[in-house]
Order: sequence, then C-alpha cells, then structure tokens
Amino acid sequence: MNAIYLLNGPNLNLLGGREPGIYGSGSLADIESSIARRAQAAGIILTSKQSNHEGDLVGLVQEAGRQGAGVILNAGAYTHTSIALRDAITGSGALVIEVHISNVHARENFRHHSMISPVVRGVILGLGAMSYELAFDALVQIMKEHKHKTVSRIV
Repeated sequence: MNAIYLLNGPNLNLLGGREPGIYGSGSLADIESSIARRAQAAGIILTSKQSNHEGDLVGLVQEAGRQGAGVILNAGAYTHTSIALRDAITGSGALVIEVHISNVHARENFRHHSMISPVVRGVILGLGAMSYELAFDALVQIMKEHKHKTVSRIV
C-alpha cells in the first residue's frame, strides 16, 4: 500500500496565529494542502490528522503500522514526554519520520530531548513548513527502497 499518515500533535492546530516568530505565519491547513498535492502527484494515499490527545495519536501510529503506511509525525510537546508514542512506533513497526517546524535545540532546554527520536527513521527540524515537504520526499524514497528490499527477499 502506498499510504502516508501526516500526524500532528497538540497545539499545531493553532499554527498561523501561534507565536509566528517561532512557527511562521502558515496554518496547519496550508501544510496539509502542500503535502496533499505532493501525495496526489506521487500516487500516495494521504491521511492527515491533528489531535491534542496523546491516545488518539498512539492509535493512529498503530493503525499506520498495521497498514504498512509511512508516518510524518510532529508530536508537538508529546515529543518530549510520551513513552506511549515511542512504544506505539516500536510496537507497530511504523516507519516514522519525526518533524519539527522550529529548531528545538535552539529553544528551551526541556525541548532538547525527544522520547521518539531513537525509534524513528529520521528527524527533520528547524526548516519551517519545508520540514514537512522534506520529510514527505524522504519517506516516499525510503518506502520505495523498503518495498524493493521486501520484493527482492521474496523472489
């Protein structure tokens, strides 16, 4: 299945008005539209979801893993606190790229540690909305390579 989940965590629904000096002036809808255009051009089924609730995100990561879909995940503040998201990634086998709009390492100390970085395929941060576009392009390529390796083992 050629599918990608675009998952955004708490407060990302406030993009466009929330601290524009850090997050820019674009909205989450702008980001979702940009990725939807890329997905359509690549023949990928895109599921975009935002939730302020950790359990919702855990369920979506598990769903993506079961379906063999890739995941672009901006877990927001849950990045720094959620063992549950970490366990969902490892337990479901989901192929995840972690994304952040801002450079979390140039911000408050509590943002410097990610609970999920050790279990994701890659991390892209600090490039604004472009972080999502780069994550999408990378994930498509990784999924192609992963599919090729799987087919090669079967043959």
